[in-house]
Amino acid sequence: MRQLSILLALFPATFISAQIVNPKTAEKKVTDTVKGNGIKNIQEVTIIGRKAVVENKVDKIVYNVANDVTSQSGAAIDVLRKVPQITVDAEGNVELQGNPNVRFLINGKPSSIFGNSLADALASIPASQIKSIEAITSPGAKYDAQGTGGIINIVLNESKVKGINGLVNASAGTRFQTGSLNLNFRNKTFSLNAFFSGNAQLKSRTPFSQDRFSYDHSLQTQSRLLQNGYTDFQRHGYRTGLGFEWLIDKSNTLSGSVSYNDFANKSIGLINQEQNISDFSNSNQQSILGYRVSDNRFLVNSIDANLSYRKIFKKDGQELTMDYIMSFGLPKSNYLQTQSLAGALIPYNGISGSNPGRDTNYNLSIDYVQPITDKVTLEMGTKMIFQHITNRTGVDVLDALSGQYESDPYQSYQLKYDMGIYAAYFTSSFKLLDWLDVRAGVRYEYTTVGIDYQDTDIPSYSLLVPSLILSHKYDSGEILKLAYTRRVERPEYAELNPFLNFSDPHNITTGNPMLKPEIGDNMELGYNKNFENGANISLTLTERINSQDLKQITTFYPVYAVNEANYTNVSVTSRKNIGKEYNSGGILSASLPIFNNKLNLRGNMMLFHRYIVSDYFGNIDMGLRYRLNLNMNYRFTKDFIIEVFGNYNSAAKNIQGKNPQSITYSIAGRKEFWDKKASIGITTTNPFNKYIKQVTTVNTSDYSSYSVRELPLRSFGISFSYKFGKDFKKDKDISSDYLNEASQGS
Repeated sequence: MRQLSILLALFPATFISAQIVNPKTAEKKVTDTVKGNGIKNIQEVTIIGRKAVVENKVDKIVYNVANDVTSQSGAAIDVLRKVPQITVDAEGNVELQGNPNVRFLINGKPSSIFGNSLADALASIPASQIKSIEAITSPGAKYDAQGTGGIINIVLNESKVKGINGLVNASAGTRFQTGSLNLNFRNKTFSLNAFFSGNAQLKSRTPFSQDRFSYDHSLQTQSRLLQNGYTDFQRHGYRTGLGFEWLIDKSNTLSGSVSYNDFANKSIGLINQEQNISDFSNSNQQSILGYRVSDNRFLVNSIDANLSYRKIFKKDGQELTMDYIMSFGLPKSNYLQTQSLAGALIPYNGISGSNPGRDTNYNLSIDYVQPITDKVTLEMGTKMIFQHITNRTGVDVLDALSGQYESDPYQSYQLKYDMGIYAAYFTSSFKLLDWLDVRAGVRYEYTTVGIDYQDTDIPSYSLLVPSLILSHKYDSGEILKLAYTRRVERPEYAELNPFLNFSDPHNITTGNPMLKPEIGDNMELGYNKNFENGANISLTLTERINSQDLKQITTFYPVYAVNEANYTNVSVTSRKNIGKEYNSGGILSASLPIFNNKLNLRGNMMLFHRYIVSDYFGNIDMGLRYRLNLNMNYRFTKDFIIEVFGNYNSAAKNIQGKNPQSITYSIAGRKEFWDKKASIGITTTNPFNKYIKQVTTVNTSDYSSYSVRELPLRSFGISFSYKFGKDFKKDKDISSDYLNEASQGS
C-alpha cells in the first residue's frame, strides 16, 4: 500500500485508471514510453481486482453477482438461492431470515412487477443484468416499513465507463431459455442505458396426488377424496427499458428511467378423481368415479417510471434528493374447470372465471442529509404513497343440459381498493465515546385503506417505526452489532381480493378483505470477522416477534354457499390474522479461500425455532426448521472455473400441518476468452433426479389432506455472453471504495 501511495503522489492523476477496489488482489499494468534521456513516463496504471462475492455490512448482506462468474446464467430466482440468510424453496417462495414477508426493490425503488406474481417477476430478471443483491435485515428509518422480514434490493448493472459499450447474453436449456441485451452510452455529463430481456420456461409436467378425508359430524358422514394426475406448466415474459443520468453541473443531477414488463404463465391439468362417501347413520357407502380438466392462466403488463433530482451542497455530505415513482399494471387471471363422470361424454359440472384488474401506484419522496460534525449526521424526509386498484370478476357456470356457459350474476362483482400512506422520518448517525457507532431513527406512517366490497370497512391506522443499530469495528477487522427494527406487513391486494378460484372445486383459494396488518419487532445480534487471506466468518442471532401474525388457513365446509350456489365437500384456503409468532434463530456464514485463492468454499447455515400464541388455535410449538447450503468453486486457470452448489431446506411445521423439504444442487462451469470479453457456461441442476418430491399435509378437527407434488427440476443448459463497445477512462482516478477492505463496509 505504501508503494501505491508513493506512485499516486508522483504521477499525474490523469494518467491513472482504477477499475476495481481490492488492493490485496490487485494487479498493475504499466505502459511506458521511453524518451531519449532514458527517463520513463508512466502513461497508464490500471488496477484490476475484485470485490469479495459476499460482503457483510452493518445493516445488510451484499452478494456481488457480477463477481460470481458462474451466476451469470439463469435468473434472479437462481441467484437468490446463493445469498446468505435468504431461503428459496423448490417452488420459488422466498424467505429472509425465515420470514416470507419480504419487500422487494429494484435499484432501491418499488416496482409493480413484484405485486402480482413474485415467481414470474424473479424469473424475468436475467442474472447477467444484476450487479448485486442486498439482503437488508435491519432497515433504517429511511426505508418504507413494509415487509416484516426485511428488504431484498436487486441492483442492476450500470456502466460508469465513458463511451459506448454493451453486453449480450443468451442461454438455452432443457427447461429455461433466456436472452438479454444491455447498451450503455456515457460522456462527461450525460449517460444513457437501454436493456431488453426475454425468458421462457418450457412446458414441464408436474405429477400430483392427494388423499383427503373430511367429516360431517352433523350428518355422520365421512368422505375420502382421491385425486391423481398432472399439470403442464409454462412461463414466458420479457422486460425492456431506458434510463438516463444528466449531470447538470457539479451540484445538480437529474436521472430517470422507464421500463415495460410483460409476463405470463399457464397451467393445464388432468386429474382423475375417486370419491367414497360413508354414511355411518345407516351404514351406506357411495363411490363416484370421474375426472377434472383445468386451465389456469395469468398475465400482466406493466409500466414503471421514475424521475430523481439530487442536489449536492458545498458542505461534504450535505445533499437533497427528490424522487417521483409511478407504476401502472394490468394483471389478469382466468381459470376454467370441468368435471365429468367416468365414461361420460359430456361434463356434468363446469365453471370459468375471469379476473382482470388495473393497478396504479404513485410515490413521491423528499430526503435531506445534513452533516453536523465529522462524527454526527442528521437525515430526514417525507414520503407519500398512493395505490388505486380496480377489479372486475366475471363467473360463468356450465348448463349441463345445453352445454353452454351462462353468466352467474351472484358470483360476479366489481371491486375498488384505495390505499394511501403518509410517512415522515428522522434519523441520525454518530459516534458515542469514540468507540460505539450509533444509527438511530424513527419513522411515522399513517395508512388509509378503502375497499368497497360488501360493507367492508377498514379503519385508518398509524404506526411508529423506531430503528436502532449499535456497532463497533475493531482494529483487527471484527464487527460487533446490535440492532432493533419495527416493520409492518400490509396485506397485498391479492390477499385481500375475495375472488374465488374454483380451478379445483374441492380445494378453493380466495382472499380475505378483513385482514389486518402484521407488525414485526425484530432484534439482531451479529458478529463478523474478516481475515488477512480473504476468509470471512459471520454469526447472527435473531429474535422476531410478529403480532397479528398472518398465516394461510384451510377451513372445511360440508356445504359452501356462494350467494345462491352451493358447493359440497369443499376446503377453502385464505390468509388470516392468528395471533403472535415468536421466531428465534441463529445464522452462521463463512467463506474460506485456499490453494492461493484457486479454491473457494462458502457455506451458510440457518436454524430457527417458532412458537405461536393464538386465541383461536391455542399455543403451538412449531419446532425447529433449518437450511444448509454449500458453494465450492475452483479456478483451474485465470479464465476457467468450475462450481458445485447444494442447498437443503428442511420440512417445516405450519399451523395446520407440514410444508415440504427440498434438496437442490447444481454444477456449473464457465470459460472466458477474447480477453475476458466473452464467455461460455454450462450448467446442470439436479442432474441425477428428475423430480423433487414435495409432501404437504393439512390437519384439522374435521379435515386431513396428504398431497404430493413431483417438481421437475432437472435441467441442462448452455449460456454465452459477450461484452462489446469502446471504453474510455473513468472520470474519477481512484474510486473511494479503493481504500475500503472488501467485506468490511459499514
